[in-house]
Amino acid sequence: MTYWTLNALFLIPVAIITIAAAVTSRRRTGPSRTGSAATLCWRAVGLAAVIMLALTVVFDNLMIHLGFFGYNPDWISGVFVGAAPLEDFAYPLAAVVLLPALWTLFTPPTASASTAVPPAERSHP
Repeated sequence: MTYWTLNALFLIPVAIITIAAAVTSRRRTGPSRTGSAATLCWRAVGLAAVIMLALTVVFDNLMIHLGFFGYNPDWISGVFVGAAPLEDFAYPLAAVVLLPALWTLFTPPTASASTAVPPAERSHP
């Protein structure tokens, strides 16, 4: 088994969940409108991914250089970012994509602006 095989075991479900969240988000808001807080915002996901990958570069290299952990050379691709193998970056990328996707899927849809009752027309007890 290689680290890429191990990564595939969780990256494939993450991809499926993310596609389901994107479809759900598009159905809730339409193709070109922004919607509720549960709408999957790819710009925010991208920014979070850049930050997490940068932190992974720094801290994985630090931990590898300090000898906290290592990798079996037979299981890695041989592509490195510093001392960290490329495979190591799948974990933060999966987390950064999976969490907003789950948020989108598990947040109930809100009433659209056209069906919401204006505050002035709400009955007061």
